[in-house]
Amino acid sequence: MTSQVHEFQAEARQLLDLMVHSIYSNKDSFLRELISNASDALDKLRLEGLRDKDLDADISDLHIRLIPDAEARTLTIVDNGIGMTREEVVDLIGTVAKSGTAELRRKLAEADNASSEELIGQFGVGFYSTFMVADEVTLVTRKAGETVGTRWASTGDGTYTIDDAADAPQGTAITLALSPVDTDNAVNDYTDRFVLRGLVKKYSDFIAWPIRMLGETPAPVEPAEGEDAVEPAEPVDETLNSQKALWSKNKSEVTDEEYADFYRHVSHAWDEPLETISLHAEGTFEYQSLLFIPTQAPFDLFMRERSGGIHLYVKRVFIMDDADIMPEYLRWVQGVVDAADLSLNVSREILQEDRQIRAIRRRLTKKVISTVQEIADKRPDDYATFWENFGRVFKEGLVNDSDNAQAILKASVFASTRSETEPTRLADYVTRMADGQDVIYYMTGESRTQLEASPHLEAFAAKGIEVLLLSDPVDEVWVTAVPEFDGKKFVSVAKGVVDLDGDDADTADEAQNEEFSPLMDWLGETLADDVSSVRLTSRLTDSAACLVGDEFSMTPQLEKLYRASGQPVPHSKRILELNPDHALVTSLRAKFDETEDHSALADAASLVYASAVLAEGGELANPAAVAKLIAAQLTESLS
Repeated sequence: MTSQVHEFQAEARQLLDLMVHSIYSNKDSFLRELISNASDALDKLRLEGLRDKDLDADISDLHIRLIPDAEARTLTIVDNGIGMTREEVVDLIGTVAKSGTAELRRKLAEADNASSEELIGQFGVGFYSTFMVADEVTLVTRKAGETVGTRWASTGDGTYTIDDAADAPQGTAITLALSPVDTDNAVNDYTDRFVLRGLVKKYSDFIAWPIRMLGETPAPVEPAEGEDAVEPAEPVDETLNSQKALWSKNKSEVTDEEYADFYRHVSHAWDEPLETISLHAEGTFEYQSLLFIPTQAPFDLFMRERSGGIHLYVKRVFIMDDADIMPEYLRWVQGVVDAADLSLNVSREILQEDRQIRAIRRRLTKKVISTVQEIADKRPDDYATFWENFGRVFKEGLVNDSDNAQAILKASVFASTRSETEPTRLADYVTRMADGQDVIYYMTGESRTQLEASPHLEAFAAKGIEVLLLSDPVDEVWVTAVPEFDGKKFVSVAKGVVDLDGDDADTADEAQNEEFSPLMDWLGETLADDVSSVRLTSRLTDSAACLVGDEFSMTPQLEKLYRASGQPVPHSKRILELNPDHALVTSLRAKFDETEDHSALADAASLVYASAVLAEGGELANPAAVAKLIAAQLTESLS
């Protein structure tokens, strides 16, 4: 196939520009990224060689090699791993930046030079990081089992050249034509063997494959007088890494720095792990695991196509890098699981059904949840960081994992009316419950601001009763899936009849009901398209009216979520509750009692309903019509 020149996709060109011009520190990261990619290629070839005995590939000495050339100002990173086909080169390199570039630009614009380094790994720049330190990058690769390789080259200007490489060895070789050393901008001399040794030790010491560096050619030795010339010795490879499998070691044998480096390797991130979980299980199912709770959420945490963060090994043989071992709500957990008895041919489908994997999943899930609980108990500042980054996802388990729902609730925190800034744990809420209170009150909505302004909270505030303020989308779902905590039922302040005094406080006395009954019946008929019924309430102290749902009805926010996801949901009518002590309601009743023709009050009825919708932050079906009604009412009152 002839040589071809291609343009990067638009997203890839933007990412190249970001790498070259927007990241001002941690230029050293390129070497860690390339070594990590090479390690993955070796893992995949070893596994393929074990699965396919007829594979035409040499797996006897799998390794990574660094070849610095100070004279030519180049650094070559070579592996004899799985390699790539021409199509894979175009797909993986030409179109690698498939999503997130706009978000990355925004974050880089907001970040200062000191914090921008943390964004590199979060956005998986991988191969593109080479352009931070190289004026030109050349890649030569051949897929194991194939006969013809591929040569790819680019100067990072938005185009790349690709052609066949007939003599390419198995694996991948990446040669960087290095930029000049620039100490002011942290561009080191990457042909310096001392620099390379330090970087490998710092970032890649735990890689399971040997990372070798081609030694310097010994200087020629002048022969003594009368002796024959001596051929110079061949340069000797030096192994730079210790190849320690950290998950097989006891926690006391590993330093925090080693754990942090390993976390960055498996997660392709640059933050520090918030917590390290090392677990060695023996007995019926033997496995070792090394898990990490990150400090920062990855940018793709809520993307559907996001892969998992657990690398699966069988007796230290790599199987897959996004094993479905953690439940979806713990998808932010990173790390390694090394099982003793799984087949090397295990597939993703088999994982779903494998009895051992299910047992491992149950054990690790409980361990992560209990670790979150321990962080909450002992390290409140770290827990606040965890909750800010992963709380919304963690709560998904309340919907999807009924077996662990109570443990998740116990390890969670929620905003409440008790404090504007400090969330509360449910166990603490229970200790503060008022005398005679035997339920946990909550309200759901789109924001805390909206909830705090809701008329539904008026009587609770007046009586000093604490209410949970739940404004995450997942809150709308889990409150119906988890009925109670510690024997205390969850009760919405915006549904049903709320009893605050122990004697049906939301049911007005019989005399008031009799006085307002004709008005309520008329309002129910007039507003029949919008409300299911009308009744008096004592849950209001300042507002004239509010809307409440039946105990098991959907909230307007939940209806909106379903519609946004494409699921048709019929509109649920709610109950219009009136405050019999409010001047507007008493005046409306007086006007209603004065005449038998109530048609003139229809506009007022519509405005009472509209005010109840707006008071809770809802959306009117026809705001223009309501605006006209308000204008007409104002005109009449001012004339």
